Amino acid sequence: MKKVLLMLLAVTLCAGLSIAQGGDSNGWETSLGASLGMTQATYSENWTGGEIGSIIWAANLHATAQKQLSDKFRSENELKLEFGQTHNQNQDTKEWASPMKSTDKIRLDAILKYTPGGWLDPYVAGIFQSQFYNATYPEKKFYVDPIELTESVGASRTLYEDDLGKATTRLGFGLRQNLWKVYDAVNDETTSESTWDGGIEWVTDWTKQLNETLNYTTKLSVFQALFYSEEDEAGIGDEWKSTDVAWENLVTAKVYSVIQVSLAWELRYDEEVSTAGRFKETLALGVAYTL
Repeated sequence: MKKVLLMLLAVTLCAGLSIAQGGDSNGWETSLGASLGMTQATYSENWTGGEIGSIIWAANLHATAQKQLSDKFRSENELKLEFGQTHNQNQDTKEWASPMKSTDKIRLDAILKYTPGGWLDPYVAGIFQSQFYNATYPEKKFYVDPIELTESVGASRTLYEDDLGKATTRLGFGLRQNLWKVYDAVNDETTSESTWDGGIEWVTDWTKQLNETLNYTTKLSVFQALFYSEEDEAGIGDEWKSTDVAWENLVTAKVYSVIQVSLAWELRYDEEVSTAGRFKETLALGVAYTL
């Protein structure tokens, strides 16, 4: 737990310091938003009624850095960090149980665009996705696991851009690598496994300032695999051929000064994980800072 908090703090401080020092100097267009929300309740051992105490907290960081490197090349980078935990009391003894994760996410997008001034901008991109730690195995924690890497090349277009928002879309060919660790509790052994696939990638981003206090951000990612490293292995079905979809949304409203309400929801569809769509929603009220 201490390692996770130190990792989150270190990355947040590094991102904040680099952006604060860079500002708008040297042509970099930067932004940094961070928030922390918490809900807490506790009860004494002789409390009646069946209630249990809980502490729920979540921290988020969203940073961007963009720069027109030259007349024909532009760099666009985005970092998203999320981590939160839930602590519950035992209903009978009122003792606090070990914390459980409520949210955990690391995502870094780096894009280099060739901008000759035409209708489309060719690009190369890299995406790193993971989480602070893998809680699959009670006996063992693997930090920054699993990892998904995506490298893509294609064409992008800015659909519109003004002082209140921006919408971009890109379409290309991508390669994905998935790496993860497997723990054998019987033999106390850890092994590393990996797979990879390739196909068509389509990503659309839209940010919009709806009014002075309300902002909306959304990202739609679609990946259609054309080949898979394990497709000839025995027992592998056709689930890898299905289209993977991830739709992330975030609405933030500043209530007063640094007090912010945020509503985030995410839809995912990946038949290799589940034949049904997966949904995640988080509503938080807490302290937020925007640079």
